[in-house]
Amino acid sequence: MATFEPGHLHIERHALNKDDVSYDLLLDYEVVQDPKEGKGMQFILHGSIEGNDVNETFFLPKDQAYNFASNITKILEKNGIPKAHSSLGSNHKFYDLMFEDVRVQLDMKSGDPVKPEHLE
Repeated sequence: MATFEPGHLHIERHALNKDDVSYDLLLDYEVVQDPKEGKGMQFILHGSIEGNDVNETFFLPKDQAYNFASNITKILEKNGIPKAHSSLGSNHKFYDLMFEDVRVQLDMKSGDPVKPEHLE
């Protein structure tokens, strides 16, 4: 099950068998101004995976905010979700809604410049 509203994504999954994984995760995000990187998006992933608490915060500058799913996948895998279940893209409808919301909130447009140091 997943629900989305601008600034919030909730994903819940109940294990179907002993080899499956359960989680109840909330992803909150908002535009912030970082003193070094400038305008960007702060993400807070919190909830539980297999009954273990998860609470991780990360910031992406505006020119990297499109890459939020990669950061989330790494956090999920670090906290025990196997690769087969860790992709936010598997909830494609909700990923698309979130992607569009991030784009709108940061006023991102095709062709916006990227800082070369972010490409390294």
